[in-house]
Amino acid sequence: MSSATKIYDFTPLDKKGKPFDVNQLKGKVVLVVNTASKCGFTPQFAGLEMLYQEMKKKYPGQFTILGFPCNQFGSQDPGSNDEIQTFCQVNYGVTFPVLGKVNVNGSDDVSPLWAWLKAEKPGLLGIQGVKWNFEKFLVGKDGVPKKRYSSMKIPADIKKDIVEELSK
Repeated sequence: MSSATKIYDFTPLDKKGKPFDVNQLKGKVVLVVNTASKCGFTPQFAGLEMLYQEMKKKYPGQFTILGFPCNQFGSQDPGSNDEIQTFCQVNYGVTFPVLGKVNVNGSDDVSPLWAWLKAEKPGLLGIQGVKWNFEKFLVGKDGVPKKRYSSMKIPADIKKDIVEELSK
């Protein structure tokens, strides 16, 4: 991780436990989100999907969202990867990639991608740990994290930052 400089330096696992080809994201703006199916913020899936569809229509092939289910906050995503996928699609019509479940905090079992995102864009007062579900990181077309948002930031309020990154 210490040598990583871009999101493309990582290989997260998809919902089937297979490597997700992050290189397909080169040149795209990416919103990375830790998600949960049984959280007070779960309705953000609807806003994320609306944002994804709007950006996909206005900026074809230039933006994506990557969802990473996480069960570390109040055990609010206890299901299997398949159960999580079904929940997202049936309840919120999610079409953006929702990858395999990860740990976003911890020392030994934290996802290397999430450890890097937190180190690159620490939170308030330099705190690196993710505080809760639906924390978000905006990654620019160059593969480098640009902004970090708390769970309270709704997807629609991130659109301006996304468009700004897309225009670079």
